[in-house]
Amino acid sequence: MIKNQEKHRIFKWNKWIITSISIAFLFFTIIVFSYFKTGNDSTDGEYSLMFQRKYSVFALNLPEQLTFAGEKVPLEYFDVRESLDRELLINTYWQSQTLLFMKRAKRYFPEIEEILRKNGIPDDFKYLVLAESDLMNQVSPAGAVGIWQLLKGTAEDYGLEVNDIVDERYHFEKSANAACKFINDSKNLFGSWTMAAAAYNIGRRGLARQVNRQHQSNYYDLLFNDETSRYIFRLLAIKLILENPEEYGFHLREKDLYQPIPTFEVKVDTSISNMALFAQKFEINYKMLKYFNPWLRDTLLTNKNRKEYFIKIPEKGYRSYSKIIDQIEIDTTFVKN
Repeated sequence: MIKNQEKHRIFKWNKWIITSISIAFLFFTIIVFSYFKTGNDSTDGEYSLMFQRKYSVFALNLPEQLTFAGEKVPLEYFDVRESLDRELLINTYWQSQTLLFMKRAKRYFPEIEEILRKNGIPDDFKYLVLAESDLMNQVSPAGAVGIWQLLKGTAEDYGLEVNDIVDERYHFEKSANAACKFINDSKNLFGSWTMAAAAYNIGRRGLARQVNRQHQSNYYDLLFNDETSRYIFRLLAIKLILENPEEYGFHLREKDLYQPIPTFEVKVDTSISNMALFAQKFEINYKMLKYFNPWLRDTLLTNKNRKEYFIKIPEKGYRSYSKIIDQIEIDTTFVKN
């Protein structure tokens, strides 16, 4: 009997101990959980405050006055303001694309500006190249080619050679001069640079059709398809951002930009049977030859008529990034146009 009572007492004692430990463990778990929950809430709160301080998206201020190629943009019209606002927002907050515009413009704009000047074309038309091709040699679904996006018929009308061996729509200077002739002819036909730019997008025949249908001759009074209705405003948005990059949150140093590469020209008036071997004569490879001469469309050049071509060759050593950088003044401040 005594032995049974002792066993019962020990059993109760053990049960009490187990129960006490379980309760203590439960309280400990609750306290720890509460601590970490409070800590996470605090972290989330701090993160929210930091996020609000560090990352902000703003509506953009529109300019009081604006021109394209010296022609007034009627910002007093609500539809014009909203169209500009749309393109300005898209190009401001599509940061990677707009940064690439700025980087490439450093390399190519000086030569484009000179070609425009010689052809009597306003400087604002340099932004057309960015809107057309991002300053890259592209082929559109409609078959427009090169940085100026010329169709085959248009290119041939303005004297460019277009075939499987040579396609001068890819030739930097020749395509630019052909585009300038088209723009000048369009300006003479429609009476304004703004309409000439619209014609570059929709074509002269398409623009004339809308002018006749709607009995209007001002771009801002005409109803177009979505692409053409946005076109001038995209040029204007790119112009505003590239002329005032810091105003729209873009900060670049001189060394961030793609610098011009010095080249010299080699005159060729015979056939070339192997472009890769031709390149090696000038201590470059086929890839670099095609980079500077994308108008050469094959690995050979047939030239039965002994036409004169001028092939660009980069100056010796200029594939080296350090040599390019050595030619500019390294500056840690941001680029200001």
